[in-house]
Amino acid sequence: MTGTTDERPDNRRSTRFRLTVILCAALPMSFAGWLGWQALAGDGSSSAAAAPAAVPAQVVTPTAPSSRPATLAAAPSPSLPAATPTPTAGPLNGRTVLIDPGHNPGNVDHSAEINSQVDVGNGHKECDTTGTSTDAGYSEADYTLDVSRRVRVILQARGAKVVFTQDGDRPWGPCVDERAKIGNDAHADAAISVHGDGAPASGSGFHVIMPAQVNAGKADTSAIVAPSHRLGVLVRDQFQAATGEPYSNYLGEQGLDTRSDLGGLNLSVVPKVFIECGNMRNPGDAGRMTDPQWRQKAAQGIADGLTAFLTTPAAARSAG
Repeated sequence: MTGTTDERPDNRRSTRFRLTVILCAALPMSFAGWLGWQALAGDGSSSAAAAPAAVPAQVVTPTAPSSRPATLAAAPSPSLPAATPTPTAGPLNGRTVLIDPGHNPGNVDHSAEINSQVDVGNGHKECDTTGTSTDAGYSEADYTLDVSRRVRVILQARGAKVVFTQDGDRPWGPCVDERAKIGNDAHADAAISVHGDGAPASGSGFHVIMPAQVNAGKADTSAIVAPSHRLGVLVRDQFQAATGEPYSNYLGEQGLDTRSDLGGLNLSVVPKVFIECGNMRNPGDAGRMTDPQWRQKAAQGIADGLTAFLTTPAAARSAG
């Protein structure tokens, strides 16, 4: 009895000893096997072995947005359209330019809206029109948006803040009175409305339209006639230098015209001009206006004219 009891501790020690020996032998083998498995997983030779690599990503708790670096938190979604670039340092820092792309590609589907009458100070006119097009169907509305966007890029690179009346983001319009208001509300230092003309096919060339003296109803151009004239001359000169386009041979004088019937000019309180970049009904002008390389030159000329106006000392501008 005592002997049996005395043998139990000996048997347990013997058993523990044997287990220890087995474990000591097995652990190195298991470790070696694990190392081998890791080597196979690491070389990408087995898709099954690669699966464990995805596990950590499933269990990691996302960092709260507020604690992420600002550059990551502010990164735009790839599915969203790119934002308008922030103006950079340049000669136009602190300047605001209003660009008015004439008409709207959607106007053709909103005849009732654009045919409504609006007050332009000395009378009433249609809210807007569809614009013209080349014989091949390239619309004035598409042309004006393309050139205006190119002008924006150039001006922003020079430091200007650029405001559009429409950027293809409206179903129609805006009406001519609202186009003027957008520039006024932006306190623009200069404004330009970009167009292509729809004159008889025999006419060709470009011209710049400036506001006449109008003081009627809600229109008063007294303060902007002189600076707008200076702006018009500079835009004319720079546009011709950039494009080589001749002055209009059917309207205006030396590429300049003055009008009192355009609501976009009558209702503006900031210096503003229109540019008819060419006659889209003339085959020669149409050929140039449908050429993207020429449109870039047109944009360069418009931007250079605006820049020349805005970088002239204020006293000289007001005297102009």
